[in-house]
Amino acid sequence: MSSEYAKQLGAKLRAIRTQQGLSLHGVEEKSQGRWKAVVVGSYERGDRAVTVQRLAELADFYGVPVQELLPGTTPGGAAEPPPKLVLDLERLAHVPVEKAGPLQRYAATIQSQRGDYNGKVLSIRQDDLRTLAVIYDQSPSVLTEQLISWGVLDADARRAVSHEEG
Repeated sequence: MSSEYAKQLGAKLRAIRTQQGLSLHGVEEKSQGRWKAVVVGSYERGDRAVTVQRLAELADFYGVPVQELLPGTTPGGAAEPPPKLVLDLERLAHVPVEKAGPLQRYAATIQSQRGDYNGKVLSIRQDDLRTLAVIYDQSPSVLTEQLISWGVLDADARRAVSHEEG
């Protein structure tokens, strides 16, 4: 392992540990001595090589996927980001309110929060789709199909949802 890679790996390990509010000593305590503070510290500084097995065990201890600890990976380990979820607001305006009312109100709220009133399209996050699925009492994939059938969401959105649920 190159020393630069070890330092990047160590920086990721330190970031995860500090996000969890743990000191090096806290890691040793929480793990009941399984992870010695001096060893974890040397991994974090890049002074000591960590085996794949130990890295997997450390990821498990922190409760994160191994790929979150590897340098050069994006969060979630995705090689490319999933397609964006873009609502067509012009088409949404033509969907009967008894069907699209909750979505129209949700989109209006997002527009208000963002100060985004272009009125043509609105990007939403995966979390927004999950929230809407709860409102509509459907799974995200079923709701996605419904929004595609209304012409409000591009068929490319299927990839974003299958990426998320996969």
